[in-house]
Amino acid sequence: MRGKVCVITGATSGIGFAAAEALAAKGAELALVGRDRSRGEAALARLRERAPAVPMTIHYADLLSMAEVRRLGAELLAAHPRIDVLINNAGAIFQHRELSADGLERTFALNHMAYFLLTAILRDRLAASAPARVISVASRAHLQAPGLDFDDLNLEHRYSGWTAYCRSKLANILFTRELARRLTGSGVTANCLHPGFVASRFGDNNRGIFRWGLSLAKRLAAIDEAKGAETIVYLACDPAVAATTGGYFVRSRPATPSAAAQDDSAAAKLWEISTKLAG
Repeated sequence: MRGKVCVITGATSGIGFAAAEALAAKGAELALVGRDRSRGEAALARLRERAPAVPMTIHYADLLSMAEVRRLGAELLAAHPRIDVLINNAGAIFQHRELSADGLERTFALNHMAYFLLTAILRDRLAASAPARVISVASRAHLQAPGLDFDDLNLEHRYSGWTAYCRSKLANILFTRELARRLTGSGVTANCLHPGFVASRFGDNNRGIFRWGLSLAKRLAAIDEAKGAETIVYLACDPAVAATTGGYFVRSRPATPSAAAQDDSAAAKLWEISTKLAG
């Protein structure tokens, strides 16, 4: 990975940080993306201590905002003449329904639209750096979403934080599927993955019984962050998947997603709607 530039969103903690650490150990240049400056500076310091010879930069943005994603994309393009790997990792689950500055339900805005828009902005740079890879963190939770309700992507009629999250993870797989199709012949691959149930800060933005239940589940059943990052790192650099595209992986192996996640017409429709939303 020496000489390869890896952009990682959600890189200041959790599996994003663990992936950054593993890729730095392999010599990759890191372009970290975070939201909180104090946490970001602490993460950068830890990474520099462990891999002092590796070039690293950190960029800050609130990925709930499409204006912020656009600003971030421009900043990344200005700072990095080449981008070899884009890891779309930043995501969250929200107990209560609220809208982003763009009028989008927050889960859809962060977990899907940020992936979609940042990838679109960096797409030409990735192609110019080919062979290149786009990796998006999805989840096995998509199995609990029977499909996307294109008439109610904002979940206006009946909101559940878990439903919104499961649908967003389905959207990640559909996005990957359509992106791979559109990148055919460009030298850029697109794959997604389920990292496992990880003992990270995921879900800590919530309060009350929701957060308590999630924290208890982590203590009882979750894997550690390094283990959760393994499939990300595999997809980012392993020669075995250099030509693989459009895939969904679990434990660094190809897996079959739900029937809804294999619906090419839904993938194309989601792309069309996302393009309009992104302007």
